[in-house]
Amino acid sequence: MVKEYGEIFRSIVKSLQDNNFDNVVKEILSRPGVDREKLAKAVSSLCGVEIPYGENFASDLKAAVSGYKADRRVVTKISSCPSDCCGEGGSPCMRSCPFDAIILDKEKNATLIDESRCTDCGFCVDACPTGALVDKVEFLPLFEIMKSGAPVIAAVAPAISGQFGDSATIDKLRTAFKVMGFQDMVEVAFFADMLTLKESVEFDHLVKREEDLMITSCCCPMWVGMLKRVYDNLVKHVSPSVSPMIAAGRVLKKLNPDVKVVFIGPCIAKKAEAKDKDLAGDIDFVLTFTELKDIFDSLDIDPAKFEETPTTDYATRGGKLYARAGGVSIAVAESLEKIFPEKYKLFKAVAVDGVKDCKAILDKAQKGEVDANFIEGMGCIGGCVGGPKAIVSKEIGKEAVDSYADKSSTRVSTDSECIKDVFHKIGIFSMEDVKKGEKIEIFERKF
Repeated sequence: MVKEYGEIFRSIVKSLQDNNFDNVVKEILSRPGVDREKLAKAVSSLCGVEIPYGENFASDLKAAVSGYKADRRVVTKISSCPSDCCGEGGSPCMRSCPFDAIILDKEKNATLIDESRCTDCGFCVDACPTGALVDKVEFLPLFEIMKSGAPVIAAVAPAISGQFGDSATIDKLRTAFKVMGFQDMVEVAFFADMLTLKESVEFDHLVKREEDLMITSCCCPMWVGMLKRVYDNLVKHVSPSVSPMIAAGRVLKKLNPDVKVVFIGPCIAKKAEAKDKDLAGDIDFVLTFTELKDIFDSLDIDPAKFEETPTTDYATRGGKLYARAGGVSIAVAESLEKIFPEKYKLFKAVAVDGVKDCKAILDKAQKGEVDANFIEGMGCIGGCVGGPKAIVSKEIGKEAVDSYADKSSTRVSTDSECIKDVFHKIGIFSMEDVKKGEKIEIFERKF
């Protein structure tokens, strides 16, 4: 069923190019033997909206896409579970949920989503074997904006290295995005570099002695959600930084208030993060790598076959390493050594990945049993390269990220002239400014 949704989405995307959206939607819903109400829910979600099945479904769907308004809800349950799905130990989706937000209705022998606990991390979508759980795809509302001629920038996660094959370089991908209709493409690794400087300042502020503690990895919404919902007594140790995704949106919009920013990465949870009340509007749309591949395939775009659109190598090795487990710790350590050499001597990091290990390290932190003063956590095994919507395996992803990072012309964010140039444009003129609250608010959020 999940493969069927992919085929349906590709058909819908191609219909935009062929200008026959209504006919394609009607054809999908008229297929023999389908549950039209369930399929309509799936099609609606694939179009980024929620429209119930009805006689005028295709036209209602089109109107909803044209009048799109962002909704906090990302994950939707579109059908009941098969009777044999909820076996001993719960269903696959129940076992996958870090927040116990999926509960069993024993009378119906089916699962329900407890909205008060759900963070829209999307682990359940990846775990569901029947296609009963889906996440919204925001490409159709985005396509409407791109048709209007508004400037739209693709902000790609550091984990994009290797996702479309060895031949699809970053500069070829930039060409592919322009062919697709984007004004340009930027690497979110560059904005991770900016946050590396801020995290170094936060470490200097939070860790006065070796036994003090700082918790980082603002880039992972599952990790942040776990801290806010389950380990809230540890929030005082969390760096008040936004994620690189949000930093990208804020900086780009500061430079050009008219621009629309689309984040593209391997994570469903980023769709929910972009809609958090205190972050809403910083990122306009989120697409996953698998969604992007479906779009490329539908539009006959093969990044590997394009000429490169070259640009300067503006992201550092450290920022690119944010894509994999342990990368944040490496970047911050190297930055600390340059900015706060005395604090660097105190720096003792531990990096964990995967829900099980994240919970284990936070349990230890609550008891004061962690032999470290800097904790980095990533919800997916391997970090972002192991995200549920990555195209290649986490091993291949890590190898590609490490290779691309090692070729960087600048290793540490403190040495980046490009960061200095952009900082100047947004009113930050020195490392002293990075230490000042009013100057650095663009990179902060309150938990």
